[in-house]
Amino acid sequence: MASAAKKKLVVCGGNGFLGSRICKAAAHRGWAVTSISRSGPPQWPPSSSGAPSTPPAWSTSIAWEKGDILDPSTYSHHLADATAVIHSMGILLEADYKGVVSGKESPIAGLQRAFSAQKRGTQNPLEVKEGEALKPQERDGQLTYEVMNRDSAISLAKTAAPYKVPTYIYISAAAGAPILPARYITTKREAESLLTQHFPGMRSIFVRAPFMYDSSRAFTLPIAAAGGVASMINSAVGGRLTWLMGTGGIKPLKVGSVADAVVEALEDEEVKGAVEVGEIERLATRAWRKNMV
Repeated sequence: MASAAKKKLVVCGGNGFLGSRICKAAAHRGWAVTSISRSGPPQWPPSSSGAPSTPPAWSTSIAWEKGDILDPSTYSHHLADATAVIHSMGILLEADYKGVVSGKESPIAGLQRAFSAQKRGTQNPLEVKEGEALKPQERDGQLTYEVMNRDSAISLAKTAAPYKVPTYIYISAAAGAPILPARYITTKREAESLLTQHFPGMRSIFVRAPFMYDSSRAFTLPIAAAGGVASMINSAVGGRLTWLMGTGGIKPLKVGSVADAVVEALEDEEVKGAVEVGEIERLATRAWRKNMV
């Protein structure tokens, strides 16, 4: 492992809900952190008094860079000398509802499209030329699960490989959900399989996160409370309801705990492959103990 002074982490999606907390946790542990996102620096929320937002102290140590995950030429140079790269760019919902709301598509057609068994991703990310941008292949250029959950992850690994980045973390999911198309989780599992198959030289880690909550997003708290009750019921029957409840039957975790677990996994060379919720909790607890020292 590289010395603490030389550890460099690149987080694609570093200004998101989980990504920003990964950046914070990694910076606290001595990593040099670069965040890649389309907007660059995050939009920090205003203070409780309504005063203009002020970036938190920890954020000043992060390099907030602009880049498009679908266009490697916009971010590839940041991968030089990286010790690890993280893909935290997946989507929970596709945009079919926008066509329905705008009147461009009927509700029935919108639902049929949203829950279709298959949608197009980009051109094959394993076959594109160096620096070539990925292009969504749906007729309206929609950012489908295939594009964001699968193809962008493969493209990032392909872009990182020539830089010999040793470790790749993919933020996956513990399960799907009844209200989501099945493709949400199948595209994530496809990404895991393709990363394992085509990039054996990388230590690939698939963090199968459950529903994540935090007080900064108040709407997540009641969902997490309900999920906690459901997960206890599911646990009481040996997890036999997971097929029906999906992620709703799996214990929710605080987003900061998942971020701590991600950084702990980075620093433990024994961690590789799929990291399920129980292991995420163990890694987060271990990170908490280290941070208390």
